[in-house]
Amino acid sequence: MMTPDQLKPKNIDEYIAAFPKETQVLLSSLRKTIGEAAPEAEEAISYLMPTYKLKGNLVHFAGYQHHIGFYPGSGMTDHFKEELSGYKTGKGSVQFPIGMPMPLDLVKEIVRFRVKENLAKAKKK
Repeated sequence: MMTPDQLKPKNIDEYIAAFPKETQVLLSSLRKTIGEAAPEAEEAISYLMPTYKLKGNLVHFAGYQHHIGFYPGSGMTDHFKEELSGYKTGKGSVQFPIGMPMPLDLVKEIVRFRVKENLAKAKKK
């Protein structure tokens, strides 16, 4: 059971530390992958989950008991529909089951796509 402090993490390190070891490893590898794909993005906690911002929200991720949630925003699950076909998806969300290898190359591709999208939107403003 999480304590009230763990429910409101101050940073991504605190967020990841609140999970069991196996989940921590997955969350850490996801964090590293997102950071490599978007090195200029800023880390934050938003909606009580790890968030990357670059000219607005880029992606979010979260740990759950049976999966890791990845939230690249609506449109991404349609754009990468074929690549994500083996995973449970929702509007702007993907579930990566714990116990299965995470598709980090695909995550990197999605994050890079989102970076281009956000930068293009920012230019138009």
